[in-house]
Amino acid sequence: MKSVKRIFVAMIAVLAISATASAQLSFGVKAGLKVNKISFDEKALASDNQAGFTGGVMAEFMLPVLNLGVDASLMYVHNKVNVGVDGFEGGVDKARSYIEVPVNLKWKIGLPIAGNIVSPYIFTGPCFSFLAGKAEIEEALKEKKVDVSWNVGVGVQLLRKLQISAGYGFGLNNTLEIAGVDGNWTDIDGKRNCWTITAAYLF
Repeated sequence: MKSVKRIFVAMIAVLAISATASAQLSFGVKAGLKVNKISFDEKALASDNQAGFTGGVMAEFMLPVLNLGVDASLMYVHNKVNVGVDGFEGGVDKARSYIEVPVNLKWKIGLPIAGNIVSPYIFTGPCFSFLAGKAEIEEALKEKKVDVSWNVGVGVQLLRKLQISAGYGFGLNNTLEIAGVDGNWTDIDGKRNCWTITAAYLF
């Protein structure tokens, strides 16, 4: 029995070493479109879909044997936020910039014949968004400095170089604060959800 266990452990070790040895680390550039909407439970507040652009760099680490990997990006995002507050006709329209760091677990679906030409994949993972610039929208309304969301999406890799993907981010934390009569800031029950469509080129 001990010999069987040793052989089994040795086989796992060999597979792990082989997978690590054949691991692929790639770097690339990425750009695309990002559409945000803040989902409120407060009846006095509303927001419209706001489109913006995103661009940055990425790294991908893949284990070909398992077709599993991780990709991480450092992205600049610029868009507008339009929040309608009771008493402000038409809402408040402000440009906003963010630095985003999405980290995704990725699974590439290997195709027997066309794998080198086209390879679909799915991904999921957290995204951390850091507000760059002023947080205030109005005197009584401001954005949080950090947003956290969870991404899910699909994509396709072409010729091992070009990746096109579409994903949706579910906001995990409240994104806005409002000033109270006591001068303290209170969270508004509103989360930022977003669609992201990107194209990336791997070197």
